[in-house]
Amino acid sequence: MAEKTQRLEIVTPEKKVFSEDVRFVVVPGAEGELGILPEHAALMSALKIGVLKIQQEGKNFKMAVSGGFVEVRNSRVTVLADAAESADQIDRDRAEAAKARAEQRLAAKTSDIDVLRAELALQRAINRLRTLQ
Repeated sequence: MAEKTQRLEIVTPEKKVFSEDVRFVVVPGAEGELGILPEHAALMSALKIGVLKIQQEGKNFKMAVSGGFVEVRNSRVTVLADAAESADQIDRDRAEAAKARAEQRLAAKTSDIDVLRAELALQRAINRLRTLQ
């Protein structure tokens, strides 16, 4: 008997990043991780910066997402993400450099630093590195 699947679509403001049938998906919901199987009850949730995990035909892979929303309805999962990158698109050296820059900005504690922006940059860099693990 074939495994049940659901359609997963991941869309950013620039493009459709992913559109395929998958077995299972875990999204970084605003209140914690949400695991979604086919025929899941309808739901809508905000997303936080985190790792989106996908199981497809026995393979597992990850994507870094930077906030947005998820909607689940009729075995269809739609992720509207501010940004989304698969692990193979992430440059480890660049992510480590971005993390170091954000940490330096926060450590400097000068009055011209936008602290919220630096904290978000740090979270995104850490998330990219976490996606590579």
